[in-house]
Amino acid sequence: MTFVPVMWTVWGLTILLMAIMFIYRSRLTRDEEDQIFLDDSFSHEKATQAAITAKVSKVQPLIKVSEIVAAVATLFVIGYYVIDVMNQFK
Repeated sequence: MTFVPVMWTVWGLTILLMAIMFIYRSRLTRDEEDQIFLDDSFSHEKATQAAITAKVSKVQPLIKVSEIVAAVATLFVIGYYVIDVMNQFK
């Protein structure tokens, strides 16, 4: 197997992983309320919001890592083709 298909496969997998992480985070936060309840009768909602926030806090570092890996892979692909174009004009 040559280098270019492997490079594109690795790039595609990193982008897919990042997309899966974003979808997972959006599924977690879809039930999150954007209101603050000041009454104590809403303690169940507060507990639910705290649980959602805790899950999102656990996922957030993984999302940052997947973003960094995807950015590095993208820069590698772009760099490969820039070097290839430069070598063709020599």
